[in-house]
Amino acid sequence: MTFDSLILDIDGTLWNTTEVVATAWNAQIKEHFPNLKTVTADILKTQFGKPMNIIADNLFPSLSQEQKDELLKLCCIGEQKELEENKEKLTYPNVVKTIKKLSKKIPVFIVSNCQTGYIELVMKKNKIEKYITDYECFGDTRLGKDENIALVVKRNNLQKPAYVGDTQGDYEACKKAGVPFIWASYGFGKPESEDYFAKISDFSELLKLEP
Repeated sequence: MTFDSLILDIDGTLWNTTEVVATAWNAQIKEHFPNLKTVTADILKTQFGKPMNIIADNLFPSLSQEQKDELLKLCCIGEQKELEENKEKLTYPNVVKTIKKLSKKIPVFIVSNCQTGYIELVMKKNKIEKYITDYECFGDTRLGKDENIALVVKRNNLQKPAYVGDTQGDYEACKKAGVPFIWASYGFGKPESEDYFAKISDFSELLKLEP
């Protein structure tokens, strides 16, 4: 194995919040745009990992751009509240203890297409703040995942990073950023090509890959 750091995706890689998020989003949809179709966890699984503006375009095509922006803002606020109050276990098995072990040997990062504040919430809920060296997201930069990966790589002077994600979008971002892709096959999606660096069926398998 030849990487010196790991950059992690969130949804479908670290945890699955789609049931909780669907509940939060539907509450906002019903209150503010009752004529819209509600969303399900399965629908959200097809959207998570995409930039937030693309998700709004896909889920709320009948709304104006201003309405999409407003509804998405309300959904994210409701989502944040639901996740903060949630007591159920949403994180995949072995994620937290594996991150702790990995961080003792190589730096661990997070890059997501999520909204501002989401990564901080994930770290807080899982008590992994001190194990994550740096992070970046679409909400803070308005940049695509490949560009945010590149930002983290440059900012931290990473020489041989690898990215762990679960979707075709993650795979494509890695290709653009020139970073090896490790496919979390237990997640929400599947890369169309098998030209990935490695495949894991459990997060703990990363311990077998790292140097």
